Amino acid sequence: MRIILSLFLIIASLPVMKAQPDFDSYFTDKVLRFDFMLAGNHRETLVYPVGMKQEPFYGGSKTQLTDPFGYGSFKYELIDPETDITIYSRGFCTLFQEWQTTPEAKVTERSFYEVATMPFPRKKSGFILSRRIEDGSFSKIYETVIDPDDYFIIKEKPAAVKASKIKYSGDPAVNVDLAFIAEGYTAGEMAKFREDVKRISSILLSEAPFSEYRDKFNIWAVEAISDESGTDIPGEGIYVSTILNSGFYTFDLDRYLTSPDIKTVNDLAAVVPHDNIIILINSDRYGGGGVYNYYSCTTTDHALSDHVLIHELGHAFAGLADEYYSSAVSYENYYALSVEPWEPNITTLVSFGSKWKNMIEPGTPVPTPANAGYNDIIGVFEGAGYSAKGIYRPQMECTMKGGSPSGFCAVCRKAVKEMIEFYIK
Repeated sequence: MRIILSLFLIIASLPVMKAQPDFDSYFTDKVLRFDFMLAGNHRETLVYPVGMKQEPFYGGSKTQLTDPFGYGSFKYELIDPETDITIYSRGFCTLFQEWQTTPEAKVTERSFYEVATMPFPRKKSGFILSRRIEDGSFSKIYETVIDPDDYFIIKEKPAAVKASKIKYSGDPAVNVDLAFIAEGYTAGEMAKFREDVKRISSILLSEAPFSEYRDKFNIWAVEAISDESGTDIPGEGIYVSTILNSGFYTFDLDRYLTSPDIKTVNDLAAVVPHDNIIILINSDRYGGGGVYNYYSCTTTDHALSDHVLIHELGHAFAGLADEYYSSAVSYENYYALSVEPWEPNITTLVSFGSKWKNMIEPGTPVPTPANAGYNDIIGVFEGAGYSAKGIYRPQMECTMKGGSPSGFCAVCRKAVKEMIEFYIK
């Protein structure tokens, strides 16, 4: 009876998978890319369309077209105007939204380039862009109609950059495709880049739950060439010429490593089918970054580079939140304590029933004391999401909390597994 009940609780906790549209009725095997700007300040978000282009390789699932998770600070949808049904949707996050929570956003305005990709529609479709507002719901901020016959959709060849198959498990539609892009590697360092991809992806696929699906991943190495090795370190006056202009000190945080050039990131990723983008940065300094359905970054030659990638991919691939609360960050009041966060691995207890409540053994106190007696227990431990009070995590230790390897906690493993299953069906 205990086994049957546990199985029921696991099934009940999975995202609700709604009936999905028929791919061939609505889409071709190519990609439509919609480029736009997000601009504003800490209160205002404006959208300015830039243009559209066709890309050659749609690598996503052809049966899982609409997003069942509800993750992200933004989402975009394609709507069939004849039936008013959603035929494609994805949630995502951006550096713009993170910047909005910094002190700078209170005194100035900025714009950030953004990219949305989707299978190329066969007929006119509505495009809706929404942002998550203060109460946790989504609100529409932009709407247009996309005509696939519009001659302003650019149909140029993708970037002239070599791509290597590091690991190939088969059809991209039923496998997870990870595009590793070289950053800060010169032409003479491409052999090192390929070896770095092999090493780091092998370690990634040895980590649970990725290890359970190692034969369902395609690994691509996009051999983008930089003029110089390394990456910018603005706080130390170090600048090098690289193809993605990456750098530390994002939002003035020394360890936060990102590329502001999401346009070129996507230009390069377009040479291979991909579900997620990973930027490998040729440096031995500690640092990285990960943004949901945007990209993840890590340096390659620090002792903790492998762990950093797994942590950042937790953000970028599965929408996991940071569980640490004592390290310095650039954000101010990132999570409202009166709203349940959308990330699956943290809670404010506002709507805990939507999180891991049914994974907690009866008798476990909520909140759960952070003492040795609960080391390996799923509970509700205070301290997460950059706050020591009012935000809770599922277990004492987790890759999303620690600065050293510890493995994903049970709740994070479940979230990663659900995302993999979404992509491989």
